[in-house]
Amino acid sequence: MLDLTSSQLRQAVNLKEKIAGLEKQLAAIFGTETKAAPAKPVKKGGISAAGRARIAAAAKLRWAKVRAAKTKPAAVKTAVKAVVAAKPDQKPAKKKFTMSAAAKAKISAAVKARWAAKKAAQAKK
Repeated sequence: MLDLTSSQLRQAVNLKEKIAGLEKQLAAIFGTETKAAPAKPVKKGGISAAGRARIAAAAKLRWAKVRAAKTKPAAVKTAVKAVVAAKPDQKPAKKKFTMSAAAKAKISAAVKARWAAKKAAQAKK
């Protein structure tokens, strides 16, 4: 935009004036003022409050370790304990679900039967 000549700037101004005139004509035809479509709102980050809290707690823990390491090695443990104790209430870890061997065999047999039926139906076509 800074590299434009004076004749190019005059052309740009003339075009803007023509566009403004055409918009006025449209407004007169439709009986309303035409405006450009509003810009879409900028979407904010999709992280939950709990997620932000976990990130903040982890950052505080890291910085506590760094600051404690600069002072005294024994202070590291106390600083870490203080930050860990200050963490918001967290749910206990979920128990990992394990499937029994009989359940796995039953599902496997059902899937094999379904595929066999599908292949048989395709062979008939």
